[in-house]
Order: sequence, then structure tokens, then C-alpha cells
Amino acid sequence: MNPPIYDFAAYDFWLKPYGMLSVAGMIRGKADFALFDYIDRLNPFMATQKQLESDQWGRGMFYFEKISNPDCLKDIPRYFRRFGLPRTELANFLKNEKSFVFVLIQTTMTYWYPGVYEVIEDIRSFSPEAKIILGGNYVTLSRSHAEKSGADLLIHGTNLEPLWKFLSITPDQSQPALWEVYKDLKTGVLKLTDGCPFNCTYCSVPKVYGKFKPRNLEHAFDELKLLYDLSAENVAFYDDALLFEPEKVIIPFLKKVVNSGIKINFHTPNALNARFITNDLAKLMVQAGFKTFYLGFESASTKWQKQTGSKVFSQELAHAVERLFDAGAEAKNITAYQILGHPQGDMQELEESMHFVHSLGIRGMLADFSPIPGTPDGESCRRWVNLDEPLMHNKTAFPIIMLGFNESNRLKDLQRQLNRTIGN
Repeated sequence: MNPPIYDFAAYDFWLKPYGMLSVAGMIRGKADFALFDYIDRLNPFMATQKQLESDQWGRGMFYFEKISNPDCLKDIPRYFRRFGLPRTELANFLKNEKSFVFVLIQTTMTYWYPGVYEVIEDIRSFSPEAKIILGGNYVTLSRSHAEKSGADLLIHGTNLEPLWKFLSITPDQSQPALWEVYKDLKTGVLKLTDGCPFNCTYCSVPKVYGKFKPRNLEHAFDELKLLYDLSAENVAFYDDALLFEPEKVIIPFLKKVVNSGIKINFHTPNALNARFITNDLAKLMVQAGFKTFYLGFESASTKWQKQTGSKVFSQELAHAVERLFDAGAEAKNITAYQILGHPQGDMQELEESMHFVHSLGIRGMLADFSPIPGTPDGESCRRWVNLDEPLMHNKTAFPIIMLGFNESNRLKDLQRQLNRTIGN
């Protein structure tokens, strides 16, 4: 089960429960599966909502209902919402399903846990004997809080041995993710690597996934072929360091894609490191089918970059953009992320950084800062918020707490104005 989202804002940037589907794929043929994905916009119910139509790359709005702000967020002047299929849809689904023994539930953002709790409550009402298993970021980053969920088993990090023991099933790790469980699939997800070689002070990836490690490329290509055979049109890479060690990973994979004749649109919502985009790699990416390029930049301030991990500097971003342009990428499809509401925002020089990105002829996107427990920057935020309550990790709320409502809105309005002059 992929739970609904409780948040101020949510948008489908190729969101799929990839971790859960990968786990299910490893026991393909050893169990019978049914999927209920609350945020599947191709669900028949969603199809009745005209405003949920997808854009050319498969992105779009979720169905939502306005609800009351949680008490700890009552002073945030934004509407709180429940995104996803109505709660009654699960009851209708379960009425038509056979009895089940285990329920796997994917968790993502720590502050989305109300949706997880809703699902657990409904499952307990329908099938109190079923064993509920939670895995994902909420469990890993907010372990003590997740222990209150009522789940029978919590899977922390990427160690799946407790799961296989609990299920009494031996996995086949050569199997691709269980994408065929979707009745209608237009968007898929891939990962060629795990972890990240960098240690950015605001990022949870090293804590969740550990050091950088390439995956088996044949396995990844088999998964791509499965997605292609299931009529997926858009595939998003969920890698956190997709371009690291390119000669070992992305280059041989994309050459294989080109030689196979597979035509599919690739996207990079988790951000590419501009430092590794060479002329040849940019050309290969465009040739293989990359359509949108999201670049991690965060700040034009050299001092801020050095203090937070030295991920990428201004000149490296400028060179990457030039190489993408030369390869044929469109300006409207190149976006540089910058953090809004970082606790060291004065040093970050955000407004100057926004104008620098605009000067390169590409779009900017303000990525709201979330104070993630266990990260250096997140831990520094305990002076402003209670990190033991995951709702206070909310990325919409924290910039407002740090900057104020008016200043947060001013910067977002400025970004929209700058973007209006880029492409169409």
C-alpha cells in the first residue's frame, strides 16, 4: 500500500513507491499481490477528475480534500490537505479482494506519517489478523516515532534480512520491481546506484542509503525493458548520484539503451550534479531520451557551498548548462534547484543565486528546506522546532518559520517572475 499524503502541497513529479515495488519484485512468484496506491493518478476514480490531467511528461496534480491544520502547524497560514484517493475507495477495494496475510506499506517523507496511520487504522478494522510491515524514510529517520504506529515490523534503512525472516521467504534479488501490479502504467522509476559519495550537511541520503554503490546494470536494464513492455512512457531516475563514476554506470547504461532502440522519456527529479556533465555525456543523455534536467545547485555563494559539502560551484553549473544547450536540451526543460529557508540563509545569498541561475537562461526552482533529524543542518534547527514531532519537518512550514510568511512568498513570487522569461 502507498498511503495518502497529508501536507500543505503535493504534486506528482513521477512519484512511485519504488522501494516497496522492488521488495515485492524479489518475491515475485512466491506470493500473490494486490496493490492499492492512493496517489496513482491513473486510478479509474482519478480519471473522473478533469483537473488531474497529466502534462506532456506525465506530471500532474493529485486529487485532494482540504482538512484542518494539525495543532502544531495551526499558525502556518496555508491550507492543509489530504492528497490521494478518498478513504472510501480503500473500503471498496478491500471488499473485492481475497483475504491477505501481510501488508507492506511504503513510507516517504517523515511528516507524511498521518497518511500511514490512517492506512494502518483501516487495515486493522478490515483485517485485524494481518501483519503490517513498514519501511522507508519515516521509519529510518524517525524510528522512535514510527514505533508508535502499531505496525508489526519496522524495516530500518536498507537491511531487508528481518523482512525475509518475518515472511519466511527467500528472495530472488535478480528480479526487477513488480511493475506489472499496476493495471495502467505510464510512469516508471529506475535506480542505477545507491547512496551518495558526498556528505551535504542538509541531506539524509548518507544516513538512509550509506556510501555510493553502483547497482547491477543488467538488472537495471531488465527493469527498463519491463517498464517499456508495460507501455511506460516516462521513467524517472531516483538516483542521488546518477552521474558519479560515469564510465562505470550511466555511460554504459545509456549506450545500451541507444543500441536497444528503446524510445522512452527520461527525467531526473532527484537532481544531477552539474560537475559531471561533460560535452559527450550531455549528447549521450539527449540521444538516449532525457527530456528534463534538474540540477542541484542550492547557492552561488562559494562560502556557503564549501560549508555545506562543496557539491557544485557556480562555474560548474554554467559549464553544464552550456553543454546541455549544445547537446540540444531545451531551456524550459532545464531547472536548477535552490534551497529556500536554510538555517544559514544569510550566507547562502539566495536572491543573488536566483538571478545567477536566470542569467544562464534556465529555470530555477526553490526547494523548501526540511530540517531532517540526524543531519547537521537539521539538528541545528532544534532551536526553532521540535524535531521529535515529524510534522515539524514539513518543508512548507519551515521556511515560513525561518523567513516569515511575507518574505517566503516574496521569494517564490520572484522565482515565478524570473521563470516567465525562460522558454514557454
